[in-house]
Amino acid sequence: MANLLVGSVSIPAGDVVRILLGEEASKPSWRFIIWQSRLPQALTALLCGGSLAVCGLMLQTALKNPLAGPSILGIDAGASLGVALVMLAFGGSITTASFSVSGFLSVFIGAFIGAMAIMSLILFFSTMIRSSVMLLITGIMVGYIASSAISLLNFFATEEGVQSYMIWGLGNFGGVSMNQMPAFAFVVLAGLFCSILLIKPLNALLLGERYAENLGVNTWRVRNYLLVITGLLTAITTAFCGPIAFIGLAVPHVARLMLGTDNHNSLLPVTILTGSVVALLCNLICVLPGENGIIPLNAVTPVVGAPVIIYVILSQRNTKQMT
Repeated sequence: MANLLVGSVSIPAGDVVRILLGEEASKPSWRFIIWQSRLPQALTALLCGGSLAVCGLMLQTALKNPLAGPSILGIDAGASLGVALVMLAFGGSITTASFSVSGFLSVFIGAFIGAMAIMSLILFFSTMIRSSVMLLITGIMVGYIASSAISLLNFFATEEGVQSYMIWGLGNFGGVSMNQMPAFAFVVLAGLFCSILLIKPLNALLLGERYAENLGVNTWRVRNYLLVITGLLTAITTAFCGPIAFIGLAVPHVARLMLGTDNHNSLLPVTILTGSVVALLCNLICVLPGENGIIPLNAVTPVVGAPVIIYVILSQRNTKQMT
């Protein structure tokens, strides 16, 4: 409700309620603002926050690394590389012999293809690398290579192309329209449902890979399922909203601190809900300046997420010193 009530244009709460109920508002423009801007933006934050948070939780459990997140395997770097190719190398459009697309659609296609390409590469490496730590390091290296390619594209690009790419890279929950919302929500909810199906294998992995295999869990297959779900959710989120920092990394730790348990039966759904709340809070902070403009999303998420990560690092250090 706060996301619907607060924005650059002041709309009375009574009018917001009437608009949501399908009644006429005092000004026709207010109806457009609520239905075409604030509501889809809030729904997008709700879905993106939950999907990024659950991706972070699954990766932290599977890779046994508290600092693992959706960006750690280079999937969002792949999406960023795809967008960089479209904006900086192809002039903002994708043209072939049979069709040509430009604008937002070309950016979405570039981000999605880039993310899925990196995910396919990580899946290929996972068939040869059994160690989760080595797979994590491989993902980081792939991300560095993608970042290097983006730096080269920025160096040779035009000023307009670099500016467009920088704006996309700031992140924004306003990239999904109400017309696109059903398809976007379907993909995200399908990914979240598949993540819920992995609760039991994730609980088994907490006890170690050997113990999980003794319980009948195929750890290699579970890891690949996890990579596919993480890749899909990260790809769709990054394609529509840009690379969003820290939510996937920090929110699982917030959920653990609230619950005091690593049991995924409760931890996973609470992580999804907490991710949605944090994303909505960040979106609300972005629009607080009102008429003076909107704060970039990736200027807000580190302020929320970085203190959590610092606390986790310090608490682990203190625990090791005590032992």
